[in-house]
Amino acid sequence: MNAKVTKAVFPVAGMGSRFLPATKASPKEMMPIVDKPLIQYAVEEAVGAGITDMIFITGRNKRAIEDHFDKAYEVESELAMRGKTELLETVRSIIPREVNCIYIRQAEPLGLGHAVLCARPVVGDEPFAVILADDLIDGRPPIVRQMTDVYERYRCSVLGVEEIAPEQSRQYGIVAHEPVDGNVERVTGIVEKPDPAVAPSNLAVVGRYVLTPRIFHHLERVAPGAGGEIQLTDAIAALLTEDKVLACRFHGTRYDCGSKLGYLQATVAFGRQHSETGPEFDAYLKELCSRL
Repeated sequence: MNAKVTKAVFPVAGMGSRFLPATKASPKEMMPIVDKPLIQYAVEEAVGAGITDMIFITGRNKRAIEDHFDKAYEVESELAMRGKTELLETVRSIIPREVNCIYIRQAEPLGLGHAVLCARPVVGDEPFAVILADDLIDGRPPIVRQMTDVYERYRCSVLGVEEIAPEQSRQYGIVAHEPVDGNVERVTGIVEKPDPAVAPSNLAVVGRYVLTPRIFHHLERVAPGAGGEIQLTDAIAALLTEDKVLACRFHGTRYDCGSKLGYLQATVAFGRQHSETGPEFDAYLKELCSRL
């Protein structure tokens, strides 16, 4: 099995119902944070980890994602003609030349586990990352890089985790764990969306995974859950019976952009950091707060 992680899977087939009507005709992953869509932040994170093959598991009405990462001859020609060299370079650098984009259609929305299983023909017998664009994580180095470093050290599956308030356990997969080294824990159990009273810990799995190809074996065999969906958490629980799985407490700030509040928080945070808007936006926020 490859010692390096060179492939990342982006499950982007979901409908994005929490952001309707904005997502009626446009993918939720294309919603912008300042001037870049969520999916671009996710791909940039993967590129920052040395990943070169981006595998998008798409569905209906997701063509905008393919168009975003494709070459836009008309846009580039227009910008060149107008002498907009800085904007031209911005458009051309959306994705590096050495990066490959691969698109696989998920015919039915049968859950995250099924979306990951759809990537098997391309992933093959290699380790791979899974990145959920809904979870925008601001970290240095990039979160996936932190996790691939752990994978390269231990050569087993790695889950990105963070501590949550106990009452939030119904929203996440929660791990039972024991310490290994520093920010790395060994996962001894995992439960999908438990009641706070029975949750094994307050350590939640968020939208980052580095998985060995053995996960496909379990995804093929796991019984569908509610709504006929195949849960990735159930496959990870089965993987635990035969292999080591680690949890990485990443260093960074996560914004749950699958929720309206998280999306607004990310917009404010990244707006303040942006080289073009930062100082003026920060001054506006301070003035606004002074009037409240």
